[in-house]
Amino acid sequence: MQDILQQFISGMRATAWYEYVAVVFGIASVWFSRKENILVYPVGLINTITYVYLSLKGHLLGEASVNLYYTIMSIYGWILWSKKDSRKVRILHITRSSYKEWGGQAVFFSCFFIIIFFCLRFLKKEFAPGALPAADAFASATAFTGMWLMARKKLESWYWWIITNIASIPLYFSKGYVFTSFYYLVLLFLAFYGLLSWRKKLQAHVEENSHTGSRIDG
Repeated sequence: MQDILQQFISGMRATAWYEYVAVVFGIASVWFSRKENILVYPVGLINTITYVYLSLKGHLLGEASVNLYYTIMSIYGWILWSKKDSRKVRILHITRSSYKEWGGQAVFFSCFFIIIFFCLRFLKKEFAPGALPAADAFASATAFTGMWLMARKKLESWYWWIITNIASIPLYFSKGYVFTSFYYLVLLFLAFYGLLSWRKKLQAHVEENSHTGSRIDG
């Protein structure tokens, strides 16, 4: 335990200022996503772009690819969350995935896991010496799935985020990114909080539609 604490202190001292910036904006982004606030995306872009730079600088191609994907999906999600109908009401609402959609998510995750795993194995020797192909591929593929579902306001996105955070805590710690490891620990707690918040919002939306339907029928 003492060795871990010492490594944490040493890692914090070695952390660059822009990693602190990325972490702060990342936490803020998850906080906004919990509140279903569209600021999740512009704030999150600062986090993801910074981490692309940080990952490339550390020759962590898996993490760089994840954050590049985050950047692209943040723009995509920003567009989807911004769409409004003729009454200026946002079109996209929190929903649950059907069994068919769960199957699609499993296929989505599996395809990215396989692609990232073999890419990292191939690139590890020459270009990505710090890569841990299986662990990196797992964390990346769960993150890809979570971000895709978040853009579509699927409740299940939080399950994938929880898995991503659990996998990322030891992964980044083992690579010397101690502050980022701590950041994923914070995100893990926020993901549980976000899941509970979205469940409440979904239930409230269902009840509201049910009451509206009853008034119309009456």
